Amino acid sequence: MRPDVEAMKADIEQSVALLRRRLDWDVAVRKLDELNARVEDPTLWDKPDEAQAVSRERAQLEGKINTVKEMVRDLEDGVMLSEMADEEGDEATLEEARAQLKAIKDRAARAELEALLSGEADGNDAYLEVNSGAGGTESNDWAGMLLRMYTRWAKAHGYEVEIEALEDGEQAGVKSATVLITGPNAYGWLKSESGVHRLVRISPYDAAAKRHTSFASIGVSPVVDDTIEIDINPSDVRTDTYRASGSGGQHINKTDSAVRLTHIPTNTVVACQAGRSQHQNREMAWKMLRGRLYELELQKREAAAQALADAKTDIGWGHQIRSYVLQPYQMVKDLRTEVETSDTAGVLDGDLDAFMGAALAQRVGETRGSSVD
Repeated sequence: MRPDVEAMKADIEQSVALLRRRLDWDVAVRKLDELNARVEDPTLWDKPDEAQAVSRERAQLEGKINTVKEMVRDLEDGVMLSEMADEEGDEATLEEARAQLKAIKDRAARAELEALLSGEADGNDAYLEVNSGAGGTESNDWAGMLLRMYTRWAKAHGYEVEIEALEDGEQAGVKSATVLITGPNAYGWLKSESGVHRLVRISPYDAAAKRHTSFASIGVSPVVDDTIEIDINPSDVRTDTYRASGSGGQHINKTDSAVRLTHIPTNTVVACQAGRSQHQNREMAWKMLRGRLYELELQKREAAAQALADAKTDIGWGHQIRSYVLQPYQMVKDLRTEVETSDTAGVLDGDLDAFMGAALAQRVGETRGSSVD
């Protein structure tokens, strides 16, 4: 076996062994058998909420187990292909085998990071909020770019994206937006993206072609299901209704169907306008509020999240978590993990895994490399 193939094989086997330990493999397999039996029990569905929770737990555990099984099978196939190609001196097939093993190695690295997503709500869907900072059109355009970036990241990973609230900028971009990102571990991956993001570029809106600095903030909170208790006193919440706004289409109407909720003790504000009726928007806004308040509670509980809470106090200098520099040179740098890349176009197209992975590893006390170039 060629040395590079041997090295990739060893790396993948090490990842598989680590994943098995983190899953507690034998216990996980028995647990999956138990969950399968429960799902097949017709009486479970007499309690729809419990049935959904069991089905969700089963799907998540089955996905983790299948990931390991698929990696083992694909590794065997890749190694077999490389050995056959090596014996026959078939360089083209050997390159194909190398590519297969590299893809498995990348999948294994991502699976290792996903195994770190053990927080109470890490497996849940997520609300992602974008708010432009001071600076008018420049900041609005930057907020729109961030919305596009996260939408592309989500879709590239098989997540569904639904706009819940949107306020367009006057000339370009958005002033604020809230999107629902649905899929396994959406909150776990996105939670480290909360904070202020800074853009430096030659402004397309400046006739003098001067360099501008813009800020926008990202906030991420989980969709909280019934397994997580969040008590909210209705008297602490102010409800406002208003006319939906945006770029037009089926969600824009002529009645006050949009709903804004303000949790007075924490000054937490959420809004929803995606539904066809005020009732639908009110129900979704309450879900969003529960998620926001849960995220606030997590910040209080986790010492590592205190810097994140501080970063949200201002959308401006000294509070950014990541800088995106397009001129005079090209670089994206995360100021918490020191991860950086010169592939600014790739990042703005949604290639964020290196940044998310490093932040996740740092959050649980592990270390990764400092460059993604």
